[in-house]
Amino acid sequence: MTSPRFTDQPPPAGPTIPVPWAVIAGLAAMALLWPLSGLTGLFGTGAPRALTIVGITAVVWIAVVGLGRVPRPVLTLTLTGVAYGLVTVLLGLLVPALGGFGGPSGAAWTMIPELIMNALWGALAGLAAAGVQRLREAGR
Repeated sequence: MTSPRFTDQPPPAGPTIPVPWAVIAGLAAMALLWPLSGLTGLFGTGAPRALTIVGITAVVWIAVVGLGRVPRPVLTLTLTGVAYGLVTVLLGLLVPALGGFGGPSGAAWTMIPELIMNALWGALAGLAAAGVQRLREAGR
């Protein structure tokens, strides 16, 4: 009986699939819907406005990644969620009039929970997009 050979070198790595940073940046830019809708009055105010923006963003993210051939949908949309949160945080810090972290309605300690929440939201959208991709592949 021979024992397996152990070496100090790791096994050769297969080809890695790059993260689509341009897609992530483009989808994260949807964070700009919040201040734009506030400035224009589009989508109303309060909860209806927030739910509309969240709904539109989720549908666009899932459609772009699910219907497109975007690799690694869960990772892509999780990173998109983090980038979305960073854009939101930066907008809040730079433009306190939007009611962000520098303004009276927010606090700096809420930045980390916001980034975590957006990452989780992105991961859920990524799971949905992966499901859409599987459904499309099964239909072929």
